[in-house]
Amino acid sequence: MSQKSVVAQIVQHLAPGGIETMVLDLQRRAPDPEQVHIISLEGDQETACNHWPRLENIPRLHFLNKQPGIQFRDIKKLADLLKSLEINVVHSHHVGPMLYGGIAAKLASCRHVHTEHDAWHLANIKRRLLVGSFFHLFRPAVAADAELVADSIRQYIPLFKPSVIMNGIDTERFQPGDQKQARRQLSLPQDVPLIGCAARLTAVKAHDVLISAFSKLSDDTHLALAGGGELEGDLKEQVKSLGIEERVHFLDVVEDMPAFFHAIDVFCLASLREGLPLSPLEAQACGRNVVLTDVGGCSEALAPDGMLVNAGDQDLLAQALAGQVQKGCTDKARETAREFVVHKGNLTRMIDQYVQLYQGGKL
Repeated sequence: MSQKSVVAQIVQHLAPGGIETMVLDLQRRAPDPEQVHIISLEGDQETACNHWPRLENIPRLHFLNKQPGIQFRDIKKLADLLKSLEINVVHSHHVGPMLYGGIAAKLASCRHVHTEHDAWHLANIKRRLLVGSFFHLFRPAVAADAELVADSIRQYIPLFKPSVIMNGIDTERFQPGDQKQARRQLSLPQDVPLIGCAARLTAVKAHDVLISAFSKLSDDTHLALAGGGELEGDLKEQVKSLGIEERVHFLDVVEDMPAFFHAIDVFCLASLREGLPLSPLEAQACGRNVVLTDVGGCSEALAPDGMLVNAGDQDLLAQALAGQVQKGCTDKARETAREFVVHKGNLTRMIDQYVQLYQGGKL
């Protein structure tokens, strides 16, 4: 950032996920990282680091340890923190951080930038009224992470004209690598077709649908799941009931995500709802075939050789996965997938656009 922009990235919590990874990248790759702080409304640093070891090496992290519900004392606490850090730009992500960050930004005389990461919730009238009220009350500079999200804002909150800043990933970190070495590192079997998914084990990510679809594939195919979450036990029971325990590998949180993408042949995200997910961009930057459900901005994150299927349709998902496994990933397809991300979804472009917003510019 320039000397005039001392930025606070505000999130609900810090746990492995797309938004949280994006916020870490916004700090790490900023023109002046020393000028970027990350504030988590919930949790404390020790607990967060225990669940996500990557955070142990991240500087300028702050935790409010907010309890459930609206806590007005935490709004003042946040405003005082912004003043003490000499923040002049607040960047909020999602509705809760927009509320706390919006009020605190006014109390601390900060410019407010807000990113909308999802479109689905604006179709709900209560959520739409809430978000619209916050937009009108706080008057943030609004960015949408996909054209579909921007269209939703224009439709439901027509007085606001959002900028579109597509999510970006670090294409220097995520690039093709040695598959055999990656499989050894992650204790995954060699010389078998391997499908991978990287997502929290929560209902919205529809791992149950992915597992059901995967169970229809040939017996030599394996599935690797990177991520933790509250549904891990249920999903392991599902795998056991289908008799495919030997072919499904629960990896929990994977710190070396490039290695995960190097290890697999096909990446799949079977989500019921999404904004514009980072994981398909990361997979494609590593030269992998991708299958996504046609939700949110997923179609905008898909290279030409990728495939889209309807959410919740395990039969179509199984067919798409089988087709991508059988097709394999040719050198040309790998190059095309990576070129797509380098040109459309790279981190440097995203950060440059946000810096413009921080400094009051228009995109």
